[in-house]
Amino acid sequence: MPLMNVFEPLFLLLVAVTIVTLLTAAVLAVAGRGARALRLLRRLGLGVIVYMAVVIAASAVIPRREYRRGENQCFDDWCIAVVGAQRVPASSGSALAVSLRLSNRGKRRPMGERGTVAYLVDAQGRRYDPVADGDTVPFDTILQPGTSAMSTLRFDVPSTVDQRGLVYTHAHGFPIGWFIISEGGWFSQPSIMLFE
Repeated sequence: MPLMNVFEPLFLLLVAVTIVTLLTAAVLAVAGRGARALRLLRRLGLGVIVYMAVVIAASAVIPRREYRRGENQCFDDWCIAVVGAQRVPASSGSALAVSLRLSNRGKRRPMGERGTVAYLVDAQGRRYDPVADGDTVPFDTILQPGTSAMSTLRFDVPSTVDQRGLVYTHAHGFPIGWFIISEGGWFSQPSIMLFE
């Protein structure tokens, strides 16, 4: 995700307007001007409905973002990129090892990314979760500003499966993407890092 897309400042502005409107309505209600406070709240409610309708409609038409091999997918200043994918021997016959570069493009503070998951998606859209591996550098590893680390995820995937790419997304927490026109909204698929 870009450091800040054009809709994030709009969202922040609308949050500020909402807070000011709610405070103004409260002051009007306490001052005995309840009818005016109610009109103000109705306008705010209508504005929220229109805004959310636009966000939901936009999520239905925004295409899935695709990152090429080596291209960073960033959340704030913390970034991840697929740098390689190759078949390796495994107890089940063969596995796919995906090499990742984790990096902190920031200049001031250490960063790690918590509450995230990565999984492989094939050409038919099927999901494959990584195999537990004690040697994998976890995503919440704190990286100093301007530094990077390499990590490898292994997937037990039959050699006949046409691997499309890796999805890296937040698994838990508040779904802020539901309130901003951006990747990963209501109906859009999460971004994918292609192996090609």
